[in-house]
Amino acid sequence: MTRNLVVVGHGMVGHHLVAEVRARDRGGAWRITVHGEEGRPAYDRVALSSYAHGRDAAALTLPPEPLEGADVRLGSTVTAVDPARRTVRRADGREVPYDALVLATGSRPFVPPVPGHDLPGCHVYRTIEDVDAIRAAARPGRPAVVIGGGLLGLEAASALHALGMRTEVVERAPWLMALQVDAGGGAVLGRRISALGIGVHCDAAVESVDPGADGAVAAVTLAGAGPLPADLVVFAAGVRPRDELAAAAGLARAERGGILTDRHCRTSDPAVWAVGECAAVEGRCHGMVAPGRRMAEAVAAQLTGDTAAAFPGADPAARLKLLGVEVAGFGDVQGREPGALEFVRHDHRRDAYAKLTLAADARTVLGAVLSGDTRAYPALHALYGRTLTASADRLLHTPG
Repeated sequence: MTRNLVVVGHGMVGHHLVAEVRARDRGGAWRITVHGEEGRPAYDRVALSSYAHGRDAAALTLPPEPLEGADVRLGSTVTAVDPARRTVRRADGREVPYDALVLATGSRPFVPPVPGHDLPGCHVYRTIEDVDAIRAAARPGRPAVVIGGGLLGLEAASALHALGMRTEVVERAPWLMALQVDAGGGAVLGRRISALGIGVHCDAAVESVDPGADGAVAAVTLAGAGPLPADLVVFAAGVRPRDELAAAAGLARAERGGILTDRHCRTSDPAVWAVGECAAVEGRCHGMVAPGRRMAEAVAAQLTGDTAAAFPGADPAARLKLLGVEVAGFGDVQGREPGALEFVRHDHRRDAYAKLTLAADARTVLGAVLSGDTRAYPALHALYGRTLTASADRLLHTPG
């Protein structure tokens, strides 16, 4: 008997889930309906910055072939879930029944509730439409402020810099990319970005976004500091899981937000799963695409017979190139493990920083940070959780 699988969310993770179910469901046991809130097919959101730099939007679209046979409904907003009746209700009032429901609703940008956050000229950086609005508003030579110095914020700064705006980055943490690198790596990143002409303000809190005479954004005031002129402000200070559908349906949520699931990505209702940025697997949200894909694979396996399949966890690794600066980190980047030892190599001539975190035995690799030069990353990451194969100095050394 064919059963109904409804997927709410048509982003990268929702797309991967459907592709995995279609690939595994050889007997055609599932009739799949996908509801996508955006009016365009799923696209590579990780590559959003390339679109900001002029890449065609169509080039970001994910291939439709893996979804062949699924009923993908674009511009279709689901407004309610009824677990008792096993239906979802769309914005047009129609109810759609399901035997299994997967919530892949993603996340929304976090906009700090500071005075003036909603003035004309304030933007977020999340979708193709957001980038379109920023490009339309950008004026070369005029000042812009990005609030947030993490991955998303630096990508937004890169876009504004490419559009010719005089860009400043404001970060509340003591250094940029505080989740991925340590203070030394963040310092190198900050210096190199500053050398490009982008202002960097770390350990800084936004007090207000201030209007000009026309009512639009004119400045951003930092606590304890003077105002930064701004014709345009981009909030890129993180995301929050979209768990409102689950909350209204009575599904359990994690203490800090997100749809609470077990390690199988199953929610408090046995017919409902959650994957991607909206899911708090055993209480923890994962804000990257790679963990979301692993969640999708686990759920697809369960839906096609492997009931024991579970989310294997996230690889805490990142290797990035931001504004031309190479950055990488994995594992215990801050050296917080009890007894952890840190071996640091800083090439001041090239301003390239590398740190290896070792366990108390001085042999087991717990993590690493690389900033300015990431050529050593493959060899270091391969040793994560394993014993050193050479001296730390040799592993971190990359000739100039």
